[in-house]
Amino acid sequence: MTFRLGLTGSIGMGKSTTAQLFAEEGCAVWDADAAVHRLYARGGAAVAPIAAAFPDAVVDGAVDRGRLRAIIADDTGALARIEAIVHPLVAQDRAAFIAAREADVTVLDIPLLYETGGERDLDAVAVVSVAPEEQRARVLARGTMSEADFETVLARQVPDGEKRARADYVIETDTPDHARAQVRAILARIRKGADDA
Repeated sequence: MTFRLGLTGSIGMGKSTTAQLFAEEGCAVWDADAAVHRLYARGGAAVAPIAAAFPDAVVDGAVDRGRLRAIIADDTGALARIEAIVHPLVAQDRAAFIAAREADVTVLDIPLLYETGGERDLDAVAVVSVAPEEQRARVLARGTMSEADFETVLARQVPDGEKRARADYVIETDTPDHARAQVRAILARIRKGADDA
């Protein structure tokens, strides 16, 4: 049976890059954001139930994320209703991915892991982290978010310090080489534990 390692971290901490490092070390990697994109795409499992609940959110047979954001902004109860539709579908996608893989370690890249209580279903959690000033610089350098948008996203996420305290492993993403060394060390510990079991 595969070891299920949750990978999480706040915006701009280097989670996607770190997920790729795990993939390069032979892990199967499931991406929660990619799963949601599949569910929202034309023919995706979330399209019909979202259309039933929020008809204006579906355009050309796919969920329009911009319209969904606008609905959430206008309706305080919308987010909970959307999550009630999407979270079970994401869980099904994740379970199917795990069942179809033979990797000794499966990394589950889940941005809102602690926010959704997802750590309960995992064997361990790794949190990516970097100094706050580096985090801010990375996010703003993307050019897709204003400083106010960044602060809004941060306010919805469990603080980095709390994530670090709750995690089994912390990966400092200050440099690519340092992050890669930490990924390899974590995998060595997990794989040694499996050998000792």
